[in-house]
Amino acid sequence: MNSTHSNEPNETSKPSSRTLALTVCSAAIGGTFQYGYNISIINAPTSYIQVFINDTYMERWGIGLDTSQLTLVWTFIVSAFSLGGLLGALLAGPLAVHSGRKNSLLLNNSFLFAGTVLVLTCRLAKSFEMLIIARFLVGINAGVSMNIQPMYFGESAPKHLRGAVAFSSAVFTAFGIFLGQVVGLTELLGAEPLWPYLLASNALPGLIQLLTLPWFPESPRYLLIDRGDREACVRALGRLRGGEAPVAELKEMLQEQQQQKSTSASAMTPWSLFKNRGLRSQLRTVMATSSAMMLCGNDSFYFYASYIFLAAGIPPEKIQYITIGTGASELTASILSNLLIERVGRRVLLVGGYSLMSCWTVVFTVSLILQSRGVAGMPYLSMACVFTYILSFGLGPAGVTGILPAEIFDQAARPAAYMVAGSLMWISLFLVGMLFPFIVNSLGNFCFLPFLAVCVVSAIFLGLTLPETKGKTLAEITAEFDRKNGVEKERPDMQMDKPIAEDYQLGKACSFTALTEDRDPHSTSRLGTEI
Repeated sequence: MNSTHSNEPNETSKPSSRTLALTVCSAAIGGTFQYGYNISIINAPTSYIQVFINDTYMERWGIGLDTSQLTLVWTFIVSAFSLGGLLGALLAGPLAVHSGRKNSLLLNNSFLFAGTVLVLTCRLAKSFEMLIIARFLVGINAGVSMNIQPMYFGESAPKHLRGAVAFSSAVFTAFGIFLGQVVGLTELLGAEPLWPYLLASNALPGLIQLLTLPWFPESPRYLLIDRGDREACVRALGRLRGGEAPVAELKEMLQEQQQQKSTSASAMTPWSLFKNRGLRSQLRTVMATSSAMMLCGNDSFYFYASYIFLAAGIPPEKIQYITIGTGASELTASILSNLLIERVGRRVLLVGGYSLMSCWTVVFTVSLILQSRGVAGMPYLSMACVFTYILSFGLGPAGVTGILPAEIFDQAARPAAYMVAGSLMWISLFLVGMLFPFIVNSLGNFCFLPFLAVCVVSAIFLGLTLPETKGKTLAEITAEFDRKNGVEKERPDMQMDKPIAEDYQLGKACSFTALTEDRDPHSTSRLGTEI
C-alpha cells in the first residue's frame, strides 16, 4: 500500500543535509581551505622573510645578498609551493585509488605537519633552505587536496546537490584566502617576530581535520566500485542520506559497477586516458578549463592590487585592510555561485564568468592607460575593476572547474582526469608566477592583454563544446558530449543481473536494514561474487 511510497528516501531530509554538510566542512577545512590559506599567508611577512634570508646569508659568508640575488631566493620560496602542488597533483590519483578518498585526505596532513616543523625551527637552525622545503611540502598537501577533495564530494553527494557540494571546495578556498589575509594583519600574526607562527598556523586546520574526518563515511561510490564492498557502501550511503539508501542512486552505482566489470575496466593512468578516443572530448574540456583557471590572471590581479590602491591615494599602512576586501569579494562570489549552480547550471557560470572577466580586463587596461596620462578618477575605476574581476572569477571559473572531472568521467577514469587537470593547473600557476613580472616590464599598461586573450578564447571554446551537466547522469553527460562533437555511438542501456536487482529490492523502499539483509540464506556466496 502506501508504505512503500512513504518509505522512499527523502533527498532533502535534514539528517542527510546535516551529515553531508559536516562531512564537507571536515574534509574542506584541511583540504582546499589550506590551498587558499597558504597562498594568502605568505604575502604579509614577505619583507620580514627577505630580511631573515639576507641576515642568515651574511652570518654564514660575511657578505649580504644584492637585490637580484635576494629576489631569486624569494622566487625559489614562492615557486616551491607550485612545484610541490604539481607533485601533489601527480600523487593524488594513485593515493585516491589505493587508499580511498577520505584516507588520502587524512594521510595528506603528514606533508603539512612536516612543513610546520621546518618553519618553526628554521630561525633556530638559521636556515632559509628549510623554508623552501617547507613550502614545497605545503604545496604537496595543497596539490593532493585540490584533486581528491572535489572527487570525494562529487562521489558522496546526491545528484541534485552534486554541483553545490562540489562547489563548496571553491568556497573554502576563498575562505582560506580571506582568513589568511585577516590573520596576516600586523595586529595579529603579521608582525616581524611572529612570521614563523603565521606560516605554521596552517597546522591548526590540519589538526581539526585529523580529529573530525575519521568519524565520517568514505565515498560510497569508491567503496562499491573500486573496493567491491557492498555492505560498506550501503552503510556509507545510508549515513550520508539520513539512514536510507536511495534506490535510484544505488541502482546507478550498480549499473556503473556492472559496466566496469563487463569491460574489465580498472583505474586508468593519464597515458591510457590520453589514448582513449572515446574520452578525448571530455579530456580536452578539462584540460582547457584547468589551464584557463590559472592563466586567466586572477592571481595577478591580487598581485597588482597593492599598486592600484597606492595609486588611488590609500595610505600604505591602510592597504592591508583594503586588500582584505579582495579576499572578501571572492568569498562572497563563491557563496553566491554555490547558491546559483543548481539553478543556472555549470555551463552558464563558466562561460558567463570568463565573458565578464574579458569585459573587466578591457576596462582595466583602458583605465591604466588613462591613469598614466593623469586623467582624474582613473585609479578609482582601476580599483573597481580589481574587485569586479575577482567577483567574476569567484562566480564561475573558481568553483565549476573543480567539479567537471567528477561529473564527466567514470570511476575508472576520474583519478587520472584529476591528475591531468591538477598538473596543468599547477604548471600554469607556476608559469604565471614566474612570467608575470617580465610581462609587466615588457608590456607596461598593456600587461593584462594576454589574460584577456585567455578569457575570450575560454569563453568561446567552452560555449561551443561544453554541454550542461546539471542534474544529469554520467551516461546522459557522455551522450551530450558525443552529440556536441558529432559522434554517433550506440549506447545500450546497461541491464542489471536479475539476482542483483532482486536482492537490492530495486523499485521498492530501500532502507539500510533491507539492503544489508540477506533474503535468501543461501544467497551469501552468490552476492559476494556478483557485487
